[in-house]
Amino acid sequence: METGAITQGIDVAQVVLYIFWLFFAGVIYYLLRENHREGYPLDNGRENGPVQTGWPSIDQPKTYKLEDGREIQIPDLHRPDGEYSAAPSHAWLGAPLEPVGDPLLSGMGPGAWAAREDICEKDPHGDLKIVPLRDAPHHAVAAQDHDPRGLPVYGADKTEAGQVKDLWVDRMEMMFRYIEVALPSGKTVLLPVTFSRITDHYIHVEAILSSQFDKVPALKHPDQITRLEEEKICAFYGAGTLYATPERQEPLV
Repeated sequence: METGAITQGIDVAQVVLYIFWLFFAGVIYYLLRENHREGYPLDNGRENGPVQTGWPSIDQPKTYKLEDGREIQIPDLHRPDGEYSAAPSHAWLGAPLEPVGDPLLSGMGPGAWAAREDICEKDPHGDLKIVPLRDAPHHAVAAQDHDPRGLPVYGADKTEAGQVKDLWVDRMEMMFRYIEVALPSGKTVLLPVTFSRITDHYIHVEAILSSQFDKVPALKHPDQITRLEEEKICAFYGAGTLYATPERQEPLV
C-alpha cells in the first residue's frame, strides 16, 4: 500500500476532493437561499394567483442594522411593492399586461418603479445628497460648459414645454442629476438629465410630449427629493418612451 492511502482504492487526495465537492455544494445552496431574501415570493400578476417561493424555500428573516440606526428584517413578506394599474390582455396565464388608465402613470413596462423609502438620500455627514444649485453655493456649472438655466425645454412634438429654472446636483457623485423645469401652468417639475439633450440654445426631450410635462410626479418639498420620488419621476419618463404616443407601441416594421 502506497504512502497516504487509506485502502486500496481511496487515498487522502480523493477524500479531500469529496470534501471539497460537499463544501462547494453547500456554498451554492447557501447563496441560492440568501438570494431568496429579495423578490420572493414571486407575484404572477394575478389577484389571488398562486404564490411561488422557488427552491430552496425562503429562509427565516434576518435582522439588518442600517446606517441611521434603524433595523429591518429581510425577507419582509409584507413589504409594499411598486403599484401598477394593468389588466391581462388575454385570459390565459402569463398573458401580457396592458396599462389601465393613463399609461404614463400606470407603473407598467418601462414605467415600472420600486417602492423605495420615502426619505431623502444623505451623504456620510448627514447632509442631503441631491439638492438644487440654489442650495449648493460650492457647486456651479463648469466655466467651459454652457449654463442651461433659462433655456427653453421642448418635448418630442418639438413644442416648448417650459424653461429651465435650476439644476439639481449630486454632491457625492459630483454630477448634475435633474433639470428643474418651470411650466406655463406655474408648476415646477424635474427632468432627469439622462432623458434630455442639452444644446447651446434649447433642451430637447424625446421621451414625452410637451403637453405631458404637467403630469410629471411633483415633489413634496420644493428643494428636496426622496428615493421614492426619484423612482416615480424617472419611471414617468421611462413610460413615455413606449406610451407617449400610440405609434410607439406599434411594430417598427
